[in-house]
Amino acid sequence: MNKRDYYEVLGVDKNASADEIKSAFRKLAKKYHPDVSKEENAAEKFKEAQEAYAVLSDPEKRKQYDQFGHSAFNNNGGGFSGFEGFDFGNMSDIFDDLFGGMGFSSSRSSRKKTNSPRKGNDVLHRMTIDFEEAVYGTKKDIKIDVEESCPKCNGAGGFNSKTCSECHGSGTITQEQRTIFGSFLSKTTCPYCKGSGTTFEDICDECRGKGKITNRKTITITVPAGIDTENRLRIAGKGGTGINGGSNGDLYIEFIVRDHDFYQREDDDIYIELPLTITEAVLGTKKDVPTLYGKVELTIPAGTQNGDKMRLRGKGVENVNTKRKGDMYVITKIIIPEKLTREQKKLFEELSYTDLENNKYFKTYKNCIK
Repeated sequence: MNKRDYYEVLGVDKNASADEIKSAFRKLAKKYHPDVSKEENAAEKFKEAQEAYAVLSDPEKRKQYDQFGHSAFNNNGGGFSGFEGFDFGNMSDIFDDLFGGMGFSSSRSSRKKTNSPRKGNDVLHRMTIDFEEAVYGTKKDIKIDVEESCPKCNGAGGFNSKTCSECHGSGTITQEQRTIFGSFLSKTTCPYCKGSGTTFEDICDECRGKGKITNRKTITITVPAGIDTENRLRIAGKGGTGINGGSNGDLYIEFIVRDHDFYQREDDDIYIELPLTITEAVLGTKKDVPTLYGKVELTIPAGTQNGDKMRLRGKGVENVNTKRKGDMYVITKIIIPEKLTREQKKLFEELSYTDLENNKYFKTYKNCIK
């Protein structure tokens, strides 16, 4: 069987150092390992790189290869014939060194990571509040289920710990997978000790070995003025309990603000519709406008049109971050009477003879229908 030169496979020259060989294999392993690569013939290329590294990383085997080439490891030479006959025991350390943190966790790093302090899970709670509560701020009590460290076993999950008999304290189990492309090693978290490396003679009956219990708690939330739908408020340390002495997670409150019957909100600005009679719009008037902070007298100029917009500065919602207030916009809505008395009808008929020839809207209309 014709095989490619091992140095060529790894992409290094014959004088490459051990570190250069390791670095070259690391790059190829990340690229071609069949558990992560989607490239064509990835498994076969990974097998080829693994075989080359197995030889060139061993000083004695590398010396034999440099002297005799592939023939140094045929059946007659007493070595391994092809890759399938190679002893995988030595490759375990290679996987520990190269694939720690890549999804092929090493026994040392995985166990250290499993036993190190870790922050608890964050918790998301959605809260629905009224429009006024969002504008002015308020306090709300909520009930949430919170995971806490089991008081009976102090979060351990059991009593009288001992070294796991399945992984022998490593926290991982190494398995050999044989395919048509050869054999591969894979490391997985030990399912018996869940990566901790230890088990218990007695499982805690309070938490059933989980180390955590769920309690329902009432928490008072201070809702800041100006909060809006989809805004989130972070409550530090009110989430899930920490692991191995780590800090608690955080509680996030996501708000949903109910619509108001009169006010419409866009960011920090408020919009309202102000109803006007035809007379008020034509002659002008003064109107009391209800803002979020009390009534304001607004002057309506003569000749106001339907849909005109007037701004009241600083009468909007207070920004939850900057504390600056938005504006309020008053949109005029002229109400057309549905029923008229004879006298009113006569007045409107007289108005219909009003000279509109000089009105810009009337001129535009006439030009369009010509």
